[in-house]
Amino acid sequence: MTRRVFLIVLDSFGIGQAPDAADFGDLGASTLQSVVNTGILNIPNLESLGLGCIDGVDALAKSAAPKAAYARLQERSMGKDTTTGHWEMAGIISEAPMPTFPQGFPREVMEAFENAVGRGTLCNLPYSGTDVIRDYGREHIETGKLIIYTSADSVFQIAAHEEIVPIEELYEICRTARKLLCGKYGVGRVIARPFIGSFPSFKRTENRRDFSLLPPEDTLLNELFDAGLDVIGVGKIGDIFAMSGLTESYPTHNNGEGMAKTSELLEKDFNGLCFINLVDFDMKYGHRQDAEGYAKALNEFDSWLGTALLKLSEGDVLMITADHGCDPSDDSTDHTREYVPLLIYGKDISPENLGTVLGFDHVSETVKRLLQSK
Repeated sequence: MTRRVFLIVLDSFGIGQAPDAADFGDLGASTLQSVVNTGILNIPNLESLGLGCIDGVDALAKSAAPKAAYARLQERSMGKDTTTGHWEMAGIISEAPMPTFPQGFPREVMEAFENAVGRGTLCNLPYSGTDVIRDYGREHIETGKLIIYTSADSVFQIAAHEEIVPIEELYEICRTARKLLCGKYGVGRVIARPFIGSFPSFKRTENRRDFSLLPPEDTLLNELFDAGLDVIGVGKIGDIFAMSGLTESYPTHNNGEGMAKTSELLEKDFNGLCFINLVDFDMKYGHRQDAEGYAKALNEFDSWLGTALLKLSEGDVLMITADHGCDPSDDSTDHTREYVPLLIYGKDISPENLGTVLGFDHVSETVKRLLQSK
């Protein structure tokens, strides 16, 4: 009988182009291959579970006796962003992509936002997060205007210097934007992007926060909550699901904090789901085209994983997956349309190849089956 499921999302850890990658401009993308090509990847625990045995994965050693059930998941939803990926693994298929704004947000949106928050704005274009503070940071400091930018994803990002706009004020500004951005302007996420420093040496801080749309219908989290089970979010899970269906939430600033909190929860007596997002792979390495940094972060996770596996109790299941790709060696800083891995490990889980599965919602169905078959 399964009492606890630990579902860990390695944010952006794609394992090779999806069949429809060309439709998203991602032909040839493979986050996994890019980190393998660094020559420094060392992930024996993930390999022992069966990562290298997954369909289509030829870049890793194939365990002769994998310890986990393993599969390759193909996304059904029309998107390749964090919100869409997490919602699908929680049971919601997004038939239409969330709105994007490749020319920036319409004037009517910006005027309503400026009037609501009492500040002017700068930029309002698709931009790299590090480049935008380099190019607009000094003017922001001089004028107090907010730096607004977007990307290929459905996001409204607000960058501000922590000494000009205090963190809590920035979060409140994001909440205001979240209320305004609905309907045809309903972006998946409003993101607070605070930074510090002086021109030209600005640096983003770890006080980022995401403000997502409320899911349009009940998710796995709500179903488990309604069944009286514990539903614990670690990292940005609370933000992604707008806190809907969670009994506890532990925001974190980086992978280290996320793994440390998960280690604590491995020692906690609860009955239900612990849903963890480790964001550094995407935020610090995928988007910044840092394949070596990505590989090192995977090495650190793998080292932690070796310890975590020893802490699992008899009634525990560990699941590891991802929400999309973000190839750190391609020609873009954007997410990539890729297959993602699924590893399922526990005492009562039979190690087997589950093949290629259509739909991240296979994760939701698996969790429900494990926790509700009592």
